[in-house]
Amino acid sequence: MEGVPDHGQGPLGRGPAAAGRARGAPRLGRAARAHGGAPVRRRERGFTLLEILIALAIVGALLTIAFGGMRVALAAWRRGEDRAEAYQHARGVAGSLARTVGGTYPYRARPEETSDPVVLFRGSATRLELVTQSPPFPLAAPIAFTAVVVTIDESEERRGLVILQRALPNADPFAEATLVFNDPTVTRLELTYLDDAGAWQDEWKAEDTGALPRAVRITLGTGAGGRPEALPPITVSLRVGAP
Repeated sequence: MEGVPDHGQGPLGRGPAAAGRARGAPRLGRAARAHGGAPVRRRERGFTLLEILIALAIVGALLTIAFGGMRVALAAWRRGEDRAEAYQHARGVAGSLARTVGGTYPYRARPEETSDPVVLFRGSATRLELVTQSPPFPLAAPIAFTAVVVTIDESEERRGLVILQRALPNADPFAEATLVFNDPTVTRLELTYLDDAGAWQDEWKAEDTGALPRAVRITLGTGAGGRPEALPPITVSLRVGAP
């Protein structure tokens, strides 16, 4: 019995035909791939540690930028809310003050025991003393007339808008008036007084003019939120003449 010949040995493995078949093997592989055969791929590999660290750093930077923008937007929104609240509060104070000034009465009394009766009304650019029938804080007992002082205080004890009042009749009503209101958020008070000629004056002394001004213009300003802001002025007409 004859043995099976080895590849490359014997009549079948030798000669030009065998060599041709060996040289044509790569071309057959490429032809198979061109006709839809699956190519042999390298083993797929995952992310390396360096790539993961770079991705995490990028994500962290984006989150930091996003949260920083949110903090800035939230802080701006809060500042806007604080300013709006302070503005509305100052408007309420201005309305109450206008009501008190609108109730001014040409009340006559003797500033001193030896002097003649004069109208109790005196005003400067930042301070107003008057007698009103509409006090900012009505007393427990019904009182017809109340002496009121409105001013801006710069002291540490009661900085800001200050309102004092005292029931009449009383001696030294303005000097002995009691503090009833102090608002540190109202940091500006401007007062002007309209005379009979239609001109605005920075001060008014009824003991010299003998009468009240025709009107008082009030301007308040607030400093809440770190940004000074003035309210539109309010003009309050007064009743003119002696009682």
